Amino acid sequence: MLNDQEKQYFFKNRTLLAPLKIVAMDNCRELGEKADKHIVALRKQYLADHLEDDPTIASRDYDRDTYLVRTECPRFGSGEAKGMILESVRGCDLFIISDVTNSSMSFKINGRTHYMSPDDHYQDLKRIVATARSSAHRISVIMPFLYQSRQHKRVHRESLDCAMALEELSSMGVENIITFDAHDPTVQNAIPLHDFDNYSPDYHFLKVLLQKLGEKNLVDTKLHRDDFLIVSPDEGSMKRGVFLANTVGVDLGMFYKRRDYTVIEDGVNPIVASEYLGPDPTGKTVLILDDIISTGFNILEAAKEMRRKNAACIIICCTFGLFVTGFEKYIKAHDEGIFDYMVTTNLNYRAPIVLEQPWYFEADLSGYVGKIINTMNHNIAVSTVVSPIGLLQDLVKKAEG
Repeated sequence: MLNDQEKQYFFKNRTLLAPLKIVAMDNCRELGEKADKHIVALRKQYLADHLEDDPTIASRDYDRDTYLVRTECPRFGSGEAKGMILESVRGCDLFIISDVTNSSMSFKINGRTHYMSPDDHYQDLKRIVATARSSAHRISVIMPFLYQSRQHKRVHRESLDCAMALEELSSMGVENIITFDAHDPTVQNAIPLHDFDNYSPDYHFLKVLLQKLGEKNLVDTKLHRDDFLIVSPDEGSMKRGVFLANTVGVDLGMFYKRRDYTVIEDGVNPIVASEYLGPDPTGKTVLILDDIISTGFNILEAAKEMRRKNAACIIICCTFGLFVTGFEKYIKAHDEGIFDYMVTTNLNYRAPIVLEQPWYFEADLSGYVGKIINTMNHNIAVSTVVSPIGLLQDLVKKAEG
């Protein structure tokens, strides 16, 4: 549904930049389809509200049942591939959504199954961009998890994979790159003359928590400073923790990690010691906030320490639940009382075993993605419609009654 602010901006800016079309890559099909349904509902409502005021609006590509475009990336037996767009995208405003972390997809090389890596997904994305570039009016890429975003800076003799990917997409004609909770958003400096938008799911974390926990009367859902605490599991997550804590008006703590920089294990320097810095969590609801659950070592160690310090309820919130070492360890940790609830988004693939857990909550961002696409297609500043600070403050006011 459109709120009053959205109605005001869309009524003043009804003209589309170009007809909208969306490509949801196979690795991100569910999210793309849900975002598409949200856009269809928004526009049908708007059309019904304003058709009498402006009869010409019906001819502006508003009344469609879907904006999705059919595509394929078939592969030869050798593993080589090609991108195919199965309908015209000439003159359209094309948005391509891709989840480069989807590890469930596979193809065959010489008859052997090969599971797709982020590199394989990225190559398929480029194939679709290359196919559309000659005819689309504008191309925007939505990568919820920014490709190679964990390799964002050079420390010794290392490649700068994320920066090179951004430059490559820009050189291919992509005008806008949209992502969520980038590991280090300063990587956008690699493409200073192109649009790079980095959105946060903090509002959706709190919204689903207040709704689910409030429905079950499991914890006090009022965000009071005396009984609510946000904790960053390491210094790298402090910026997002500071933003959320300051916006909702609660305390913040963090863990300081000492690493052994002479050793690299699984691509990172191992942690040799950890120390908690912050308010006493005794009797409080603790929200451990991070961008990625990969091996889960940092976040589970933080949860253990919060439990040892007598936190009343421990909730793990991460944008991307990758769970690269399997999900069984988190089931065991929950059974042992290390944490109480977990929230991740639907911006990336999650295995069925994750969705089956009664203590797991999903923050659905498909409507948010739909609003971003719809607003950009009207060539309006997204901040005029989707303000995370305003949304968070409204949520806090509602929670406080």
